[in-house]
Amino acid sequence: MTRVPDPAAVPSVAVEGLTRTFGAVTALSDLTVAMPQGVVGLVGANGAGKSTLIKILLGLLPATSGRAQVLGLDCATDGLAIRRRVGYMPESDCLPPDVSATELVVHLARMSGLPTAVARERTADTLRHVGLYEERYRPIGGYSTGMKQRVKLAQALVHDPQLVLLDEPTNGLDPAGRDEMLALIQRISSDFSIAVVVTSHLLGELERIADHVVVIESGVLQRSTSTAEATGLSGVLLVEVTDRGPELVARLRAAGSQVATAGSADSFTVDLTDERVLDAVQGGAADLGVGLVRMQHRRHHLTEIFSDRTEGDRARH
Repeated sequence: MTRVPDPAAVPSVAVEGLTRTFGAVTALSDLTVAMPQGVVGLVGANGAGKSTLIKILLGLLPATSGRAQVLGLDCATDGLAIRRRVGYMPESDCLPPDVSATELVVHLARMSGLPTAVARERTADTLRHVGLYEERYRPIGGYSTGMKQRVKLAQALVHDPQLVLLDEPTNGLDPAGRDEMLALIQRISSDFSIAVVVTSHLLGELERIADHVVVIESGVLQRSTSTAEATGLSGVLLVEVTDRGPELVARLRAAGSQVATAGSADSFTVDLTDERVLDAVQGGAADLGVGLVRMQHRRHHLTEIFSDRTEGDRARH
């Protein structure tokens, strides 16, 4: 009998020395990383190894070498137990067009081991949660892309998992649809205490929702860090004034500050070398009689993880 550890006491995912090859192609290379509870963003371009990693985590694909655990369970030996406790939202459009969302989600809930009555009750609740309750009896073939993504999310949640793996959940969605999907993902974690691993190549999205970010490239771990650490305060001050921005910029440059424009005449950035820069901005604005709309310390962005690495690669070459 498999012993089930307390999910709160272990990382949602932990891999050590994980390697997977397909002939001469190495999809994952000596990958060692722990993904904590909460929302973890798994970042990488197409071909980085994200899908291979997910298949191994679900117990559907054996590793060539190394170990992988999900919720403390061994992916090599406890695949069935893992799939009982994990929900998976695939990237591909794999929904049958001639059945309703209710029929599909009930069927998959029963496959997860729920009795029929419980499966129907859970399906209704889950479809309401993802915003498809009013459309639940319509054939899926008539759904929009956003509605289909919500069906895939619903089937991943219906059996009340401890962890969900979401593969590119915002694919094909317009900006409003992306915002709604990201809000749903945040609620999964915050309201239902379900651990989330979400793959995406859109760093701005992960910056909004992820507590932790894991970056892999060509199957190799590049970085694993909390989002708060990765997006910490930079050495740049963002400034916006009501008017006369070019005059204030000229004054700051004359005083020796490094200033760059930021999209409009009255917005700019200043290198924050020391606290005297703050005094110079405030004093200059007061002397010119203009109002300060914004003066704040800029945070780093996740995209800088990649730009910094690219510059480092170029320097080494």
